[in-house]
Amino acid sequence: IVSVPEQRLALVEDGRRVAEFPVSTSKFGLGDRPRSYATPLGWLEVAAKVGAGAPQGAVFKKRRFTGEVLRPNTRGRDPIVTRILQLRGLQPANARALDRGIYIHGTPEERKIGQPASYGCVRMSSRDVVRVFDAASVGTRIQIVNTSLSRALRTLPMRPQLPTHRFAAN
Repeated sequence: IVSVPEQRLALVEDGRRVAEFPVSTSKFGLGDRPRSYATPLGWLEVAAKVGAGAPQGAVFKKRRFTGEVLRPNTRGRDPIVTRILQLRGLQPANARALDRGIYIHGTPEERKIGQPASYGCVRMSSRDVVRVFDAASVGTRIQIVNTSLSRALRTLPMRPQLPTHRFAAN
């Protein structure tokens, strides 16, 4: 679960929070419009995992490792680093997430984590995104909420009732 107001991500197993991490969601607000740079709300799933075994700080362009490795808080750079969890929307309100390139990924701008700073994605420190990457598999459900983690956990269905088909982006 990702809480936008708290800028936190919780790993949940059997309805219980097992770990929690600071994140950064979009500085452009919430939504799923093309070119909005907003973070979509609702249920999504991990569509692909990129970067297994890459070093922390590994730079990715078009989901491919460039060979470059950056240290945290490298000035003047803001690429996707370390790991990528590519997200697919499961509801009409986030159906464009995959086409928009919405990910959970590492950022070298770790000093900005905990405040809205992204261009739609959920950013994490390199150390933390490795932990989430290792805990998630393709198909893992992700819920992005505009409420607290505590409230989201209280209302979390054990098996979310989602459509069995994918929504096509318009």
